[in-house]
Amino acid sequence: MKPTVLLLALALASVATAAAANDYKIGALEIQQPWARATPKGAKTAAGYVAVKNTGSAPDRLTGGSLVGAGGAQVHEMTMDNGVMKMRAMPDGIEIKPGETVELKPGGLHLMFTDLKARLVKGQSVKGTLTFANAGSLDVEFAVEGMGATAGTASHGMQMDHMQMH
Repeated sequence: MKPTVLLLALALASVATAAAANDYKIGALEIQQPWARATPKGAKTAAGYVAVKNTGSAPDRLTGGSLVGAGGAQVHEMTMDNGVMKMRAMPDGIEIKPGETVELKPGGLHLMFTDLKARLVKGQSVKGTLTFANAGSLDVEFAVEGMGATAGTASHGMQMDHMQMH
């Protein structure tokens, strides 16, 4: 094998390993790519995102979690109503039916981390926990993306002056 081809193969293998490093499993649940948005200095809240696939035959619920450096975490839903962003806590969490994948992403379902002690910085990762009604708790690491990130590196504009908390 030529050295260039070998280097390319090693580089691709390390990318695949890095991608898989942010995937987790607990019971019948597969957790894919937990991530959070970076926060500005002085921010007291942050949002976390993840996809959860239920490969089992019984439903489960994502009921919350935690993040190192945050006072609490709640499952939230964000909706738009006549151009006004509305956010509400979902105290019963989110059901993940058998065979279903539920995606927490900007503009919809997400984890709201409250009472931050320090800002989240792009490029770092933060230890946290996801809590499920049946499967229990799972330790994960949230990769911190840019402040306007969506699932990857694309930007997602959000007008915070139109946000209404419920």
